Amino acid sequence: MGIFPDIEFEAGKYVDQAVSFIDTTFEAFFDFIFFIASRSINLMTDGLMFLPWWLFIIIIIGLGWYFKSAFSGILYGAFIFIIGTFGLWEDMMITISIILTAVIICLIIGIPIGVAMSFSRLFSTIARPVLDAMQTMPSFVYLIPAIFFFGLGNVSAIFATLIYALPPVIRLTELAIRGVDKEIIESAHSFGSSKWQTLKKVQLPQATPTIMAGVNQTTMMALSMVVIASMVGASGLGEQVLVSINRIDIALGFEAGISIVFLAVIIDRITNGIAQKFQRQGDRA
Repeated sequence: MGIFPDIEFEAGKYVDQAVSFIDTTFEAFFDFIFFIASRSINLMTDGLMFLPWWLFIIIIIGLGWYFKSAFSGILYGAFIFIIGTFGLWEDMMITISIILTAVIICLIIGIPIGVAMSFSRLFSTIARPVLDAMQTMPSFVYLIPAIFFFGLGNVSAIFATLIYALPPVIRLTELAIRGVDKEIIESAHSFGSSKWQTLKKVQLPQATPTIMAGVNQTTMMALSMVVIASMVGASGLGEQVLVSINRIDIALGFEAGISIVFLAVIIDRITNGIAQKFQRQGDRA
């Protein structure tokens, strides 16, 4: 009979012990991260909530107009106004704060790692399997360490979002730096530029359009974690979707769901417009 032999290897127990050791040993470090992340979200949320609703809509219209078109700007402003009429204005601001905080941290961590991978084949070879695992692992798995290290709340949501959304900006930064024309780099070296000067004045400006595409992908992946992150206590629109599922409230589910769709459209189009603007500037240069 096809019965597996009576062999047991309790890998989960050893992993649990290792995680407990890390949590106990680096408790002060995790507390520091929690403090910084929670304060960042609160400050960003307070800043957004301080803006009058009409001013925020004007800003969205202006961004859409500048990076896409006049029609797009007006349409994006209408989307934001509709979300406000649903009574989800504060939830939208919390969601935007979580996304912005997660994306900023992703860029601070991801771009330097991508640059380092572009300069070191060994580091790139080691990092790629890790990035593959981060992208292929089911999204819900990220919630387990998030809860363990940071408890329930928005900080856990950011931690889980980081793991999920970080790989695109790292990969595209590496690809962008490696894709810079070697003749341009050699010309910079021939004029006496150091590696740092070449990176700062030649490679990064040339690679910016591709890096911005990575920013776009990272932002959209961060937004896609909004509903999943609500399962670890994250506030915002995702929480309203979760509440609607628990209550089988079709009205609330529709309003919260369509609000997330509106945000996704606005964020995608504006970040894509920024990337295209950098591309056109690079082509003119």
